[in-house]
Amino acid sequence: MGKIRLALIAGGTSGERQVSLDGAAGVEQALDEEKYNVARYDPAVDLARLAADAGKLDVAFILLHGLHGEDGTMQGFLELLGIPYQGAGVLGSAMAMDKNLAKTMYRLHGLPVADWLMAVKGDIENPDRILARLRLPLVIKPVRQGSSLGMSIVRQVKDLSPAIDKAFQYDREVMVEEFVAGREITVGVLGNDELQPLPLVEIIPDGRFEFFDYEAKYKEGASEEICPARVDNAIRVKAQEYAVTAHQALQLKGYSRTDMIISGDDLILLETNTIPGMTPTSLLPRAAAAHGLDFSALLDRLISLALQDSNV
Repeated sequence: MGKIRLALIAGGTSGERQVSLDGAAGVEQALDEEKYNVARYDPAVDLARLAADAGKLDVAFILLHGLHGEDGTMQGFLELLGIPYQGAGVLGSAMAMDKNLAKTMYRLHGLPVADWLMAVKGDIENPDRILARLRLPLVIKPVRQGSSLGMSIVRQVKDLSPAIDKAFQYDREVMVEEFVAGREITVGVLGNDELQPLPLVEIIPDGRFEFFDYEAKYKEGASEEICPARVDNAIRVKAQEYAVTAHQALQLKGYSRTDMIISGDDLILLETNTIPGMTPTSLLPRAAAAHGLDFSALLDRLISLALQDSNV
């Protein structure tokens, strides 16, 4: 059998462009040269070339984060071109990217979430409507951004309007949710029909950071990440069950990573990532390594899942 002709799609136009490019460099290095012929495509400039090359490609590996990459648009483009790809399809990608819709689906499937409200532009001038429904502290976030872009934690009334204004600069829809204090964990899931939850990872941002924001995520040494997380077995089992349920509720496939807060004996779901960070030290690859899949083997597994159960 000849080498698999793989399109590595990275870059794009979102605020997470550099994260995508950095991840793609590591992925390309880890892909086995004996198995794959890799061609790089940047959607910011290469969409026409990707379309022209479609007949010569066996599979795509999407390493885009944020809008026009993680939200179903690239997935739909690849389906039109007849190119299989790893991870969630159009519907699942779109649902997971929309934090409001994802939380609605969580709740419909019995998963615990913090109370939330969708902001409107008028709340910038007068946030009384929000304060009548939700209790401080509050988390303000754009609905369709990743890497905590545009996100704020508000502890005082005077800071609420500026935080809402900031979030609206990143998205036309903004979510306000009650802040849940606790330990942050994340749980990966692998598989198409048969799902395998991965070991838990606990995320501990440096004391300089109020939460796991963009800098805490990507600045070297800014956060401690412990895998397997130091939790009791009951929490581990529940978190893995919740991650699998979230994966199914959002109609995902291939892989996902769901972020949660441990609050006392309870777990609160935050969001699900359909294209998690993919450097060897990123959260999902770290969990996969603890499960027995090194980075190269994880990539092989994801590509195999794409070819087994493609949308095209």
